[in-house]
Amino acid sequence: MSLTRKAFLQRLILGSCAAALPLGTRAQNTAPGSAQEHYDFYFTRLMYESGDWDVDQRMPSNLLNSLVEYTNLRVDPKEHIVPLADKKMLLAPFCYLAGHKLVQFTTEEAKNFRNYVNRGGFVFVDDCNHDIDGLFAKSFEAQMAELFGEDCLQKLPDDHDLYRCFFQFDELPVTSFELNGWGDDLVHDYLKAIVVNGRIAVLYSNKDFGCEWDYDYRNKRWLAIDNTKFAVNIVIYALTS
Repeated sequence: MSLTRKAFLQRLILGSCAAALPLGTRAQNTAPGSAQEHYDFYFTRLMYESGDWDVDQRMPSNLLNSLVEYTNLRVDPKEHIVPLADKKMLLAPFCYLAGHKLVQFTTEEAKNFRNYVNRGGFVFVDDCNHDIDGLFAKSFEAQMAELFGEDCLQKLPDDHDLYRCFFQFDELPVTSFELNGWGDDLVHDYLKAIVVNGRIAVLYSNKDFGCEWDYDYRNKRWLAIDNTKFAVNIVIYALTS
């Protein structure tokens, strides 16, 4: 039976799995802290066998820093890397999947991805090619159709709660990578999503947000507008919808 995100998070925080956070971080290969150490948010990157999953390596620390700066969430400061084939990923309230190349899940990867989505999880998927005709986009969309049916990915309307759940966005932010001659040279004015029980379960971007946010968080002081604010909205939506 599918869970709402609220029920999913309640089970994660209150249940026996609360202390069994995903193994594997860039800093160390141990689970975070003790059973008493609880976080409102931790960042989980999904490792998959078919493609180059290890992209945008500075992005997670930048996003986590923004959550600390703008919210009162208790944020785990480490990025957690978990194989999609590992059932530990089913415990994560938020997952990130990205790359440039082929997305073709193994049997176990497909099973976990489907179960995670249908049970109330949230996956943010970012196409680093920012190319609707590129290999990542074509193969990922085909994989989603295989798991969830044709036309499962629908364009997100401009008035969706995602755009105003924390910061207010009148339109989808443009990334500097969309018009640099690499990729399809288009500004993608939409996101796509798989919606389960009225909330986004898979948020899919061709905008290459990961590369846009892939800089040392201390360099934000040079920006006229902090471009990671939309990342904060994504996380807040994932935790509260």
